Parts: sequence; structure tokens; C-alpha cells
Amino acid sequence: MHVPVLKQGDYLIASVQSVLSDADLLELRDDLAERVGRFRSRGVIIDVTVLDVIDSFATRTLRAVAHMLKLRGAETVIVGIQPDVAFAMVQLGLTLEGVGTALDLEEGLAYLNRVTKKTLQHGK
Repeated sequence: MHVPVLKQGDYLIASVQSVLSDADLLELRDDLAERVGRFRSRGVIIDVTVLDVIDSFATRTLRAVAHMLKLRGAETVIVGIQPDVAFAMVQLGLTLEGVGTALDLEEGLAYLNRVTKKTLQHGK
């Protein structure tokens, strides 16, 4: 299923609407990389609120997407990880190390505002 991506100012918001296959995750990766360049986005929010499972492939792919987008000049924050999903990820040793996370879309926007403001001030 295609993940809708909304442009909001300097940010992109990808809102996962249903369970994603491995191919869907890879399509999301490619779509975000292309859009970050096209729109010169400084930040990306990936909203996974609807997911009740995040497996090892999804975790690795989301982590890789965040690192790839950082190389393209955009910060990434993943929002909406459900409590049960977070618990299962920890139990399975799945981490999003090096990737920003936030409770919800509002917190994700605040996170990006802080991080991108810092980056601009330090010229990184």
C-alpha cells in the first residue's frame, strides 16, 4: 500500500495507513529520498501509529531511511510507536538507535523544530 506523504513547510509527513509489506517499506524509502531532494526538506516525520507490529525488517529499514535522509540533509523522527510495540521491540532487541522518536505528530514537529534550528545555528 502506498504511504501518503504530505509536505508541511520544510517538513514531509509520511503517515502509514496500514500494515506495510517489505516492498511497501522499500517504496517509502525511495519516495522519501526523492521528495527530500525535490522539496529541499529539512525534516521528515514517519507516523507509525496504526502499526501493531514492527518487525526486524521494518526496524532496520526505518533506521536506514533515517540515516539515508540525514545524508540528504533532512532530520527524521518516527512518531506513534504504540506501547505494546515498543515493549515487543525491546524484548526482541530491535532498536532505532540514532533515530529520533516522539510520542505523536505534535511532539514530532516540536522535535524537528528543535533539531533543525540547532543544525542551522551550528551550520552543520
